[in-house]
Amino acid sequence: MTKTGNERDKQQRRHGAVALSLVALVAAMTGLAFASVPLYRMFCKATGYGGLPQRAERAPDQILDRTIRIRFDANVDHGLPWTFVPDQRVIDIKIGETALAFFKASNTSDAPVAGTAVFNVVPELAGHYFTKIECFCFKEQTLAAGASVEMPVTFFVDPKIVDDEDTKNISEITLSYTFYRTGKDPGVAAAPPAGNSG
Repeated sequence: MTKTGNERDKQQRRHGAVALSLVALVAAMTGLAFASVPLYRMFCKATGYGGLPQRAERAPDQILDRTIRIRFDANVDHGLPWTFVPDQRVIDIKIGETALAFFKASNTSDAPVAGTAVFNVVPELAGHYFTKIECFCFKEQTLAAGASVEMPVTFFVDPKIVDDEDTKNISEITLSYTFYRTGKDPGVAAAPPAGNSG
């Protein structure tokens, strides 16, 4: 049995509507993927979820005679053609003391690529007391093709950590970063982040 012209037109319209719906779905999912990093950051900042560290202009005046170990963890999402590693995996600092750590990032592609770092600390309860003064993670970073840079973070552990019943016995904190590719056009060259290239 052959279809009439009217039936064929209806079927083509249905196929067109399905195709258009699928294209719209893919576009929406792509938009959400690019928006996920800033949305996650806003959520964590508003709720304190996920061990999100605090920010401060300067370190406290008090430095305790108690040492805490800080471990550094560095990760890169599979969509970002970078390597990213801490210069030191572990440091010991006094609570309240300002510390400086460096991470090295390298763009392994043949084009400029921009990335943004999501960060947290473990245990999550320590996030309220782990405080950053300066960090490469506060803004998007763009690396030129084949470029490498040192990325600094300046931080301290607030002495109030020892006054909190839930955190006073914490002896080790892990600061973890994951870099994600951002939506910036990779063909647009930008200056590398502040730091020593090498």
